[in-house]
Amino acid sequence: MNADRLSQLIESASAQATDEVVTHALSRDFALPGTDRTGVLITLDNGRDHTRPNTLGPRGLGELNAALDTALARNEVAAIAVTGKPFILAAGADLSQLGTVTERDQALAIAEIGHAVYDKLHTSPVPTFALINGLALGGGLEIALHCHYRTVSAAAPAIALPECFLGLVPGWGGAFLLPNLIGADNAVTVIIENALNQNRMLKGPQAFQLGIADAMFDGADFIEQSLGWAGQLVAGTIKLDRPAPDRGEAWDNAVARGKAIADAKTSSAAPAPYRALELIAAAKTTDRESAFAAENEALADLVMGEELRASLYAFDLVQKRAKKPAGAPDKSLARPVTKVGIVGAGLMASQLALLFLRRLQVPVIITDLDQARVDKGIGYVTAEIDKLAGKGRISPDESNRLKALITGTTDRSDFADCDFVIEAVFEELEVKKQVFGELESHVSETCLLATNTSSLSVAEMAADLKHPERVIGFHFFNPVAILPLLEVARSEQTDDATTATALAVAKTLKKNAVLVADVTAFVVNRLLVRLMCEINAAVDEGTPVEVADSALRPLGLPMPPFVLAQLVGPAVLLHVNESLHDRFGDRFVISDNLRAIVAAKRPGIYDWTAEGKPYVSDETKALFTVGDRPSTGDQLRERVLTALAEEVGLMLQEKVVAAPMDIDLCLILGAGWPFHLGGITPYLDREGISEKVLGQRLLPPGVASLPR
Repeated sequence: MNADRLSQLIESASAQATDEVVTHALSRDFALPGTDRTGVLITLDNGRDHTRPNTLGPRGLGELNAALDTALARNEVAAIAVTGKPFILAAGADLSQLGTVTERDQALAIAEIGHAVYDKLHTSPVPTFALINGLALGGGLEIALHCHYRTVSAAAPAIALPECFLGLVPGWGGAFLLPNLIGADNAVTVIIENALNQNRMLKGPQAFQLGIADAMFDGADFIEQSLGWAGQLVAGTIKLDRPAPDRGEAWDNAVARGKAIADAKTSSAAPAPYRALELIAAAKTTDRESAFAAENEALADLVMGEELRASLYAFDLVQKRAKKPAGAPDKSLARPVTKVGIVGAGLMASQLALLFLRRLQVPVIITDLDQARVDKGIGYVTAEIDKLAGKGRISPDESNRLKALITGTTDRSDFADCDFVIEAVFEELEVKKQVFGELESHVSETCLLATNTSSLSVAEMAADLKHPERVIGFHFFNPVAILPLLEVARSEQTDDATTATALAVAKTLKKNAVLVADVTAFVVNRLLVRLMCEINAAVDEGTPVEVADSALRPLGLPMPPFVLAQLVGPAVLLHVNESLHDRFGDRFVISDNLRAIVAAKRPGIYDWTAEGKPYVSDETKALFTVGDRPSTGDQLRERVLTALAEEVGLMLQEKVVAAPMDIDLCLILGAGWPFHLGGITPYLDREGISEKVLGQRLLPPGVASLPR
């Protein structure tokens, strides 16, 4: 692209980017160590602290373009290096700007600008170096890929091409450059597998091992060490020997592996990973110019797609709304927590004990009915600590410290000095009431009493207590260490200090809390059980299991309904279903076949072949009673979505949460709903189900969808 055309594109795009936080390109000369030559170091810096990474909108790209032009015009410059402000190279394109694009030509221009500016690093007549001093995501990593050479800090925490996670492709060179640098299989790992596995990131040593970086340095003098290494390359005292990627059958196999991953993760419901795989496949034989043109077209198409809008909406929920729970009281009301008590020593309670130990670093005491159960719980915790130490994730000193903080007892008077006690006992109201009644006679009046209930009433649990105001729901999702959601259920009696303390603890636990009302099953379980009720009812009516279990495949959910039910356990599902049926009636109809499976103590509808494929055994079929009114997959999907729209509407009327966004946040963080759906409400709006069932959209026009 000629200079005039690029200037016009940058000027036009910049005029529309009125809210861009500009990342400046600051240049300074440096003496190339080991030579008598001069280099130019360009530092990207948006003038904000580490909480606001460098991003690249049109004006930021314009600044980088001008800095490169100035450096390239100087005859005395023998090398150009690019780095970022402390701990951050760049987080890629400015997503807030992408979300405002309304015309495909605008999207295409953004793609073309990025390629044209970055390509100057590749076509430079003098060596170019990227000094990856920290976070480098998307377009930030692509800057480095365009350079001739790359160094990485051993302390770099996050290096990735996360575009497919957000409904995009690496559109500024990454889909072509990465496979041609590290091979197609490694590129598929970074671009497809990592992105679709909850946006997994590489650390500095991993990036170096893959060959993304040519050298790795540690310490506060990373920049100086990198420039010294660059001087040696320019002087010719060291040389690099990069292995050529395998362009044979291995390349095609890698693309096939990527497709299998995309199928498993998205059920073909999201276009981005498949477009990325097309680009990786073409990178085997295509030339650079053609590859970049194809990236431009793919990026323009995807920027104008609904999946990107939903993904950006979901990303904004997780990055912003999740960090400031709607309806939270003043955080200054939170009381300190210096000791935690856990009632129960089973698997869930033991997971909680480990989490509280690691995050709060305070004494944790667990109790159960007898010493054997207590010992088993403590044994689980110490074994997990040993595993963490064995993997090098914690030091020997920390391992010893954590083990010293965990104790067990069968005497609840030992909870007297706890500030926070959570119960994780059997899901029966009377059992939980008894636990809290006994605790109240031992703990202080300000000790917070939390329940990990998934479906019972917090208010009823606290009804007989002298201080019901200090009882709150604190509902974790399994596995505790992985799923980030905490439904914090506040009853009408729960006071602000208790709520503020619970939210402060959630933050320290590194969980995302959503405040929910004390209504049966809160958000996630209420919606998932309503979904399962419709699926189970369809099977009872005569719909084949295979049809029912695949009906929601076009949504690209994390797993089919009956696989989810098997993971949860039929008995647990039935118990929650019964609670919801008691509270809400026949919207939560109880399946006779589900009752039969539980009575027969079957693990679920499926058995599994040696190859790991599910099938319905004759034993299970013999338990079933089915009707003669089967549904098609399309009919059942519409039935499920209609039911979910009805339930969401009712939850909003009941003020279970503050807004539809909180329902979406719960499903994304607690049930693993994919970003390309944006949760449930954008999907119901896009499919027209909201207006059909509720008479209106759940979200305002343009939120999580293309502006109209």
